[in-house]
Amino acid sequence: MSLIRIETPDAPAAIGPYSQAIVVDGLVFSAGQIALDPSTMEIIPGGITEQTERVMQNLRAVLEAAGSGLDYVIKTTVFLADMGEFAAMNAVYGAAFGTHRPARSTVAAAGLPKGVRVEIEVVAQVKT
Repeated sequence: MSLIRIETPDAPAAIGPYSQAIVVDGLVFSAGQIALDPSTMEIIPGGITEQTERVMQNLRAVLEAAGSGLDYVIKTTVFLADMGEFAAMNAVYGAAFGTHRPARSTVAAAGLPKGVRVEIEVVAQVKT
């Protein structure tokens, strides 16, 4: 079994001892992405809508660097600071995935990194 570490400048650099994603046996396992601008490594301004848009952009970049894409996502886990913001997050999430509907879990999580409103991680297939 060979683990391939994914690193792209188009998504935020890891801020700890982890990888943006790992590819193994044709699957991509992403780290949780938050609303960091990869060029500044600062949280983008705005609320849940803007943060979810940035998270999806970061995930797209990591997946593309791994030879995958949003259409190949199998499972997502969404962490929300406030479940009252679910509808706004879901609107952006749904637009990003279009007609593709990966399995999803959404949980409320207190104390997300850097005080963000949302964090999302994915499992995806590598394009064949």
